Amino acid sequence: MVGPVLLITAPGQGAQTPGFLSPWLEVPGVGDRLGAWSDLIGLDLIRYGTTADADEIKDTAVAQPLLVAAALVTQQALGLTPDAVAGHSVGELGAAAIAGVLTPEDAMRLVAVRGRGMAEAATVTSTGMTAVLGGDTDEVLTAIAKHGLTPANINGAGQIVAAGTLEQLEAFAAEPPAKARLRSLAVAGAFHTEHMAPAVAALDAAAASVTPKDPEIKLISNRDGAVVDSGAEFLARLVGQVSSPVRWDLCMSTFADLGVTGIIELAPSGTLVGLARRELKGVQLVGLKTPEDLDKARELT
Repeated sequence: MVGPVLLITAPGQGAQTPGFLSPWLEVPGVGDRLGAWSDLIGLDLIRYGTTADADEIKDTAVAQPLLVAAALVTQQALGLTPDAVAGHSVGELGAAAIAGVLTPEDAMRLVAVRGRGMAEAATVTSTGMTAVLGGDTDEVLTAIAKHGLTPANINGAGQIVAAGTLEQLEAFAAEPPAKARLRSLAVAGAFHTEHMAPAVAALDAAAASVTPKDPEIKLISNRDGAVVDSGAEFLARLVGQVSSPVRWDLCMSTFADLGVTGIIELAPSGTLVGLARRELKGVQLVGLKTPEDLDKARELT
């Protein structure tokens, strides 16, 4: 690629905050789209995005559809076609729709199945996730493996998320890696690990009724940071990703290899531009929190 290279990213679970969609409902068409998707999946996305409290939107079955819907409506409000797109975890479903692999309706149907399936899988065993901030990467990964945990998110910029049973996480906390800070995450279970196998089966069954198209722009996968040019392959990766680690570090390496000059994080933004700020020096960054951020984002092109 020559000249400015624009990348759009869609955040993952945990980015949502109470009321974050309220200002976006002032944008023409947003309420209509959210209403139609609410009817489609049987979930009141408008209420969850505006008046619901933190506990309600922490529910995996709610948070995941809410985040994908938010990515899609804020991308439409932005009105830009980027050179490349990537989503973190559940954000990959939004990214797939932006790239043209899925229709927005298919993305919403699949994320509803994914959210319910992961919520149900999380009830089988008491599991959780802990963010590990700082420390030597190799030492952190060794400590995670020692306690039988999975590095469920390797996010780069000194951030790795360990996942497993609560007993394993307690033992890990009692013997933390040197110079690392541990922070327990408010999630229902050990996402992106073997504990999510039942959700993989549910999503695989739902995906069988979808006919994907090949991406219209560069689409980067969480599995290994690869640019995937086959819609069928990306859909298969979406299914498998539920129980395999998110390698956002490798995604950011690909962003650098592609010569990305600007990154826009769709609402609810903050996490991914924060990682990029620490890892990708010199790249222009804009996070969409409210419609007031749209003009600044459009200036990146």
